[in-house]
Amino acid sequence: MCLGIPAKILERNESAAVVELGGVRREISVMLIDDVVVGEWVIVHAGFAIGKLSEVEAEQTLALFREIADATEVH
Repeated sequence: MCLGIPAKILERNESAAVVELGGVRREISVMLIDDVVVGEWVIVHAGFAIGKLSEVEAEQTLALFREIADATEVH
């Protein structure tokens, strides 16, 4: 199964960007999408931004991931 994770662009240079994923900052490639700017949300898969999404879509998706994690937590 493949999973794309929403992440907010914090820094940007030529073909790379720094995003935050679950409290961890990572450098990713932005070579696959055009015109990415700081503050935008992207979907990250395997170290690459593969698409843009709105902040609302990102927050909804992250909330669903949290619900899934909470529901599958071993007690």
